[in-house]
Amino acid sequence: MAQTNANTTYTITKGTNVTKPGCPKQCGNVTVPYPFGIGSGCAFDSGFEIHCNNSEKPLTENNLTVYDISDAELRISNVFGWRCYNSTGAVISEDMVSKILLESSPYSFSALNRFIVVGCDDYGAISGPNNFEYGCTVSCTSREDVMKGGECMGKGCCQKQIPKGLKYYNTTMSSTQNHTDVWSFNSCGYAFLGEADRFHFQGLPDLGDDLTVDYFYERLKATVPIVLEWAIGNLSCAQALERLEDYVCRENSHCVDSDTGLGGYRCSCNTGYHGNPYLNQGCQDIDECADPNTNSCESICINIPGSYNCSCPDGYTDDGKKDGRGCIAPYCEFPWINFSLEGGVEATRIFTAEELKKATNNYANDRILGRGGNGIVYRGVLRDTRIVTIKKSRIVDESQIEQFINEVVILTQINHRNVVRLFGCCLEDEVPSLVYEYVSEGNLYEHIHNQPVERVTKGTVEESHVWQRNQARPKTCFIMCLTLQQ
Repeated sequence: MAQTNANTTYTITKGTNVTKPGCPKQCGNVTVPYPFGIGSGCAFDSGFEIHCNNSEKPLTENNLTVYDISDAELRISNVFGWRCYNSTGAVISEDMVSKILLESSPYSFSALNRFIVVGCDDYGAISGPNNFEYGCTVSCTSREDVMKGGECMGKGCCQKQIPKGLKYYNTTMSSTQNHTDVWSFNSCGYAFLGEADRFHFQGLPDLGDDLTVDYFYERLKATVPIVLEWAIGNLSCAQALERLEDYVCRENSHCVDSDTGLGGYRCSCNTGYHGNPYLNQGCQDIDECADPNTNSCESICINIPGSYNCSCPDGYTDDGKKDGRGCIAPYCEFPWINFSLEGGVEATRIFTAEELKKATNNYANDRILGRGGNGIVYRGVLRDTRIVTIKKSRIVDESQIEQFINEVVILTQINHRNVVRLFGCCLEDEVPSLVYEYVSEGNLYEHIHNQPVERVTKGTVEESHVWQRNQARPKTCFIMCLTLQQ
């Protein structure tokens, strides 16, 4: 067991940070992280001191147990008040000492908690400093009137928010009819503070007269902790940095102001580091390269302090990132394309054969948009969810290779809204492929012949018969042999 200097006992059951060198690391089978410490001299100050005990139960008056310590919070066992009645309305048992005092400690009650009242004929109130007082009423006239499990909206269960920075509280309860009208299915009322997301009202099982107070208390203690926020001192980060002799954030870390309104700060490791920011050399570099899920490198990952760099194998170039341009394949089949990509639009990218294979679902037939003398056109979806058109060329002789090169060179130099954009190409296969933007509204043939009610049959369209309106919008005129057919 573990006990703080504030006469509050804690059992640490979870901890991942390291401790101060030379100090015990375990309380039972759990690590106690600095600035907390087990015993004198092992904590940042007496407010974080933990006294570990091997007894079955804590030895303190409040009988509180710590379930978890995190970077900003710790969770402790619950305390609650209750009052039970007999069938005539007489009080047969009660304990309304439901309060915790944190005024001399580095802790305050988190706004993650709610003040909760359970019963069918009860009013509960919570009060604290600065005339703070909230309350809510629970009522239900029959078993059927009780809200279903999980709902806490007044019928058997109600809840209220609490303000940030609360250092102490007290609860009170009262009953209108002393449960005489509901005694057959609810003889007790309960009031407590607890983490809202952890408490799930069970409906009638939480009100049943066959359940003892001990049952409800054990359920709360096991499943619904109270959340405390902790901070170092009462200075802001700006103030603490002016007193470096007392500043506790160590190398590769930074200061974070507490948002409780009480002052104080915490420390956090910088991006790319993890560990304990309160200890010398406590924030250690994360090796992002050791886990492919923590880096975006396509091929080679190079770890550096606080970050990493991506690189490409010999003969490959570009940024080497999965979410970037990746690694450009060697120009073994088409070395003369180098000049066009280097001198053209910088955004033009070299895709890998595997990328295009995945984008087209292994060049599935249902992805085919069209066929022509120069190849097959597919609809593809890149890993960044962009929809593209992929033209897989059909090259059989040198003249067609020259045609492919010319197409790449020209398209990398054109940036016009009426010309489809070339995103890049794939040079890994013997058969090169081009990746264009996807145009979703159909082609001119479909617009002329399929959409109108009257079909248009056209003859020769000469360049001199295509005129431009404002903003270079093309219009055709003088179409030879134009006829309209139903």
